Amino acid sequence: MAFEGLSDKLQAAFKKLTGKGKLNEQNIKDAMREVRMALLEADVNYVVVKDFIKRVTERCVGTEILSSLNAGQQVIKIVNEELTGLMGGTNARLTWSSSLPTIFMLCGLQGAGKTTMCGKLANYLIKEGKKPLLAACDIYRPAAIKQLQVVGEQVNVPVFEKGTQNPVQTVREAVEYARYYGRDVLIIDTAGRLHVDEALMNELSEIKEAVHPQEILLVVDAMTGQDAVNVAKAFNDQLNIDGVIMTKLDNDTRGGAALSVRAVTGKPIKFSGTGEKLGDIEPFHPERMASRILGMGDVLTLIEKATENMDQDSSEKLTKKLQRNPADINLEDFLDQMQQMKKMGPLSSILGMLPGVGSKLKDVEIDENALKKPEAIVRSMTPQERRHPDLLNASRRKRIAAGAGVTVQDVNALMRQFDQMRQMMKQMVGSGKRKGAMRRMAAQMNGMKPPFR
Repeated sequence: MAFEGLSDKLQAAFKKLTGKGKLNEQNIKDAMREVRMALLEADVNYVVVKDFIKRVTERCVGTEILSSLNAGQQVIKIVNEELTGLMGGTNARLTWSSSLPTIFMLCGLQGAGKTTMCGKLANYLIKEGKKPLLAACDIYRPAAIKQLQVVGEQVNVPVFEKGTQNPVQTVREAVEYARYYGRDVLIIDTAGRLHVDEALMNELSEIKEAVHPQEILLVVDAMTGQDAVNVAKAFNDQLNIDGVIMTKLDNDTRGGAALSVRAVTGKPIKFSGTGEKLGDIEPFHPERMASRILGMGDVLTLIEKATENMDQDSSEKLTKKLQRNPADINLEDFLDQMQQMKKMGPLSSILGMLPGVGSKLKDVEIDENALKKPEAIVRSMTPQERRHPDLLNASRRKRIAAGAGVTVQDVNALMRQFDQMRQMMKQMVGSGKRKGAMRRMAAQMNGMKPPFR
C-alpha cells in the first residue's frame, strides 16, 4: 500500500503529543525531528523536507489548541494543510485547445509505464465524452507499436502508426488523421530511454515544435523515489512540461516522488496510476493524498469509485425495493451487489480509503478472493432459489454446495449472513425513522453517498 511506512511513522510521532494543552517549542522540536526522519526515509528531497519542517514549526510553535482538538490533532491539521500545499493544493485539471484536436504528449523513461498510461488516459477521456486517437511514435523499443495497438484495442481506441517512419512526420500525419476522422483528442506515445540523453531530448523537442501539444505530461515511476524527481527536473528543464503522471502508486512506494516533484519542478501531478488494469487511473487530488498519508482515509475517492462503477438502474431498483419492503430483497440482489463491488478494485485498496482503517491493515492479510466463494454459492442456485431463498432446504443446500465446490457449512454460513441482513432491514423499517434509515441502508448497499437533507 502506498505511503504505508511514512504513514505509520507520522502517526507514531503525533501520538506523543496527545493530551498536551498547549504546544511549546520543545514539543514541536521533538515531533518535527521524527517527522523529518520519516520524510527523509520516504526519499523526499532534502531541501523539500527542510522547507516543509520550517513552515510546520513556525505555524505550530505557540499555537493555541482549538476547543475541539487536542495538541496531536492540531499538529495533524497543520501538517495536513502543509502536505496538501506541498503537493499542489488542489487538483490540476487538463486544459483544452480551442482548435481540434487537443494534443497531449506523453514522455518519460523506459519502464515508467508510459505506453500503458496512454491507454489509461484514453480510457479515462472516453468516460469524459471525448473521442481520443493514439499515435505510436516510439520506433525504437521492440514491439512498442504492437503494445500500443493492443492497449488501444482493449479500450476501443484507434492507433495511428507508420512503422519506423520518422516520429516527427508520423505525428504530423496523426494530427491530420485526427481532424479528418473527427477525433478530438490526440495522445502521443513518445520514445523513452533508460536514462535522460541528448538524442531523446532532441527528438522530443522536434515533436513539440512540429505539433505544439496543448500539454506535455511526464510519466514517472513512483517506486523510483528521488530518481523520479531528478528525471522530472531534467525533462522540465528541457521541455517545460505541463504536468506529471505518477504510476505505480498502488505499490509499496515510499512516497518521496509524489511529495517532492511539485516543489522541485513547480509542475503539478495531474493523474496517478493505481493498478495494472486500464481503468486504474485517478485524477490526483493533493488534499485527498495528504489525508491518506496521515491515515485519515479518502472517502471522496471511495464515493467516486462507487458512483462510477455502480449501475444506476440497478441501484434505483434496489433502493425502491428497500423502501417498499426489505423482505423482498433476495439473493439475486445480493449477487448483483457483489458484482458491482468487484468493479471498484482490490479490497485492500477500498478498505485503505476508509478513515482509521488503512493504518490497521498493515499486519492483516486481506483475502482478495473473499467474494469468490459466496458468488460461487449463489451462482450454483437456480433462478427460482435466488428469488425465493426460503426454498433452500437441506437437500437443496447439499446440491448447491456440491455445485459450488464448498461445504454445506459454507452455504449455511452465507444464508445466516443474508438472513441477518434482512432482519436488520426489517428492524429499521419498524423504527420511527423509516425514511432516513432506508436512505442510509440503500446508500450503504449501493456504495453511494446518502442524500442527507
